[in-house]
Amino acid sequence: MAKYETKKAQYKVDAVNEMKTEFSNYDGYVFADYRGMSVDQITELRTKLRPQEASFRVVKNRFAKIAMDELKVEGVDEHFVGPTAVMLTKGEDASSLATKILYDYVKNTPLEVKGAYINGQLFGKDEIEAYSKLPTRLELISMVMGTLKAPLSKFVRTLQAIVDSKEN
Repeated sequence: MAKYETKKAQYKVDAVNEMKTEFSNYDGYVFADYRGMSVDQITELRTKLRPQEASFRVVKNRFAKIAMDELKVEGVDEHFVGPTAVMLTKGEDASSLATKILYDYVKNTPLEVKGAYINGQLFGKDEIEAYSKLPTRLELISMVMGTLKAPLSKFVRTLQAIVDSKEN
């Protein structure tokens, strides 16, 4: 007896391959339930994310699961339940900035974040919200530089005050 094999429609295979190709260009994925959002709201969110080189894409759950499996992204299947959109980001700073934009947008819309997979690490709903509140790498560097600069600038002002007092 011949082995039974299901025939896959070519358009479905092409859709999965296209999704896999797009997803492979990114290293951060934030999963959201977009139920109740209008097309205008989704377009507005995409426009806000574009400067951060982030993308917001509504996906077919089955195709997205297959694409993620082929990309060896594990543990994200539970997020592909119900209407799902994926925010795609590149790099740690971009992921942080994009999640900030997403959470600012969540406040005024019915969009609900389900979880995320960023730089090989899986985040739950609460963890990704906390991640969105963290400063970016550049912001942290500027904070450290400001902290390092403060004592030196105070020392220079003190020396200048001594020089000014002796001139008078």
